[in-house]
Order: sequence, then structure tokens, then C-alpha cells
Amino acid sequence: MLVEENKSLKNYNTFGIDCNARYFVSVETIAELKQGLFKKPSEALFILGGGSNMLLTGNLDAFVLHINLKGIEILKETETEVFVKAMAGENWHDFVQYCILNDFGGLENLSLIPGNVGTAPIQNIGAYGVELKDTFESCNTVEIETLNERAFTKDECAFEYRNSIFKNEAKGKYIITSVIFKLTKKDHKTSISYGDIQKNLAERNIQNPTIKDISEAVIAIRQAKLPDPKVLGNSGSFFKNPVVDSETFQEFRRNFPEAPFYELSPTGFKIPAGWLIEKAGFKGQRFGDAGVHKNQALVLVNYGNATGAEIWQLAMTVQKKVREMTGIFIEPEVNVF
Repeated sequence: MLVEENKSLKNYNTFGIDCNARYFVSVETIAELKQGLFKKPSEALFILGGGSNMLLTGNLDAFVLHINLKGIEILKETETEVFVKAMAGENWHDFVQYCILNDFGGLENLSLIPGNVGTAPIQNIGAYGVELKDTFESCNTVEIETLNERAFTKDECAFEYRNSIFKNEAKGKYIITSVIFKLTKKDHKTSISYGDIQKNLAERNIQNPTIKDISEAVIAIRQAKLPDPKVLGNSGSFFKNPVVDSETFQEFRRNFPEAPFYELSPTGFKIPAGWLIEKAGFKGQRFGDAGVHKNQALVLVNYGNATGAEIWQLAMTVQKKVREMTGIFIEPEVNVF
């Protein structure tokens, strides 16, 4: 296990922020992971996965532990279902494509989401009417303090919209090492209610879409709207879509009757954060090398040499203007360090 000092993290975060880690090690087995935790050269510990849901605002005076555990395994299957375990360091989209290739249904709407498998439950990632929790069976972890291994069931993970136990009471206490999914082998329960998906399928004259058809539709939609982090630094959706109560919603609708929304319950309404940001005039705007993407206002981008602090300053400016204009606070989906 090689511990590097003053390691550049530019290639380890999808924003492409150029900053350094005081100490850095990449672990490929659970034994190495435990060894790294036991012998850590710094009390400050930073767990790094795919680097896709984070913004680094400066150098990390910490021991950065890069989770690079690989492997996909079919644990058990019946005629209709299959339980698949993916290690935490597997690229999320590559894993989804593995499932598509084997006709395992349930993850197709989550195609092309950046990041790794191990960080997906933390955020309860979701897109186009599907969330990770819909196919999640359990996850395996290592407790940082004791090095004990523990499994978490779906109920124990307390999944909510872009939220889980790992962002709350278990935050900083466990490292996810693998995730087990319960997927379908036949009679797939597909989700194609989103207009963009229906439009793409109609354009291709597909009336009874397979999970591969749906995955291809999602990929096309995301590629048209979202920049490739390998070309333009970004972390996908920077802000969560706010959910407001009925009183706030009614006031908002009086001022912005044209705004799109989704009724989650009689007392809960989701408003697209991208629409709010565009309404506030930020879509396509650039401030030095930090900017708001021209095709999707929900995405903040690094045009080359922006610092994390500059992107965070832009994010706070967007937050302030949206709240002043609409009365709604948009919360970052990205973790800021």
C-alpha cells in the first residue's frame, strides 16, 4: 500500500479542480482499506470515491483514502429476479451497462449518471422517475472507528429524496464497500412517463421499449443537456430540486403561474431548480472560468482553471438571487469541502 504525499487531485474530481491531498492512498481490497484506516498518517480522514458529487474549495490537509474496490458478482437468481453485487469502486454507468447487456432491469433510467457504485446510496441517486432505493437490497460497509464490517438493509438506510442515513447520523462513520441490487430478469417494470423519454422513443418509432431502448433514450437526453466531465469540468446537477409546502407553493404560483412543478402530495410540491436558476438569468452565464451551463442551468461548470472557491462563490450568488426573486431556497446537491 503506497502512501503518496502532496498528491494532486485534479484527475480525481469531475470538476477538475487542481488541489492537493496531504496524504493519499488508493485501496483495491477490503484488507488494504482496513490497513489504511489502521495506519492512517493523519487524524483527518477524507473518503474519495468517483469524485463526482463534490466540490473541493482548497487543498485537503488530510489523509485521502481513494476507494478503488472492483468486481461484479451475481449472488443468486430465480426465474424472474437476480441479486447482483457491485463493488464500491465500479464506475456507475459501466455497471448499469453491464446490467443492460445481461437484460437485468431496474437501473436503465439511471444511465450515464457520473460517479461510482459506492457513493450512489449516500445520495440515493435518481433520474427520470427512478431512484436507487427502488432496486437497492443492501450494502456492505466497514466502520471507520472499529474496522468492523456491517451490512445495511434498505430500511436501515432511511432513503429519502437525495438523502440517506449516510448523510445524517451515519455520516463519516462508515465506508461503503459494495452494494447489492435486486433486479428483474423478465417482465421489467419500466418507467417512461417523463416527456423527454417518450419524445425520444417516439422519434425512434419505438412503441414497446426494451430496457436497452430506455437506457439509450436516457443517454441521448443527458448527452444533449449535460456536459461530459472529461471535456468540461462539472459535477452534474449542483442543486436539488426544492420541495415546498402548499402555502409556499401557492404564493410561488401566484407570482410565477407559468412555472413547471410536480405534486408529490397534497402538501408537497417539487419545483425544478433548473427553471428557477434560468428564471433568475444565470443560464449560460460565465464568470471567469466558473459558469452556469448553456443547456442546463442546474449544472455549474469549470471552463478550465476555476478554483473550487470561485465555483462555490458562484453557487452562493445563484442561491441568493433565486431566493430574492422567487422566495425559494435551493440547496446544493453537491458536497462542498
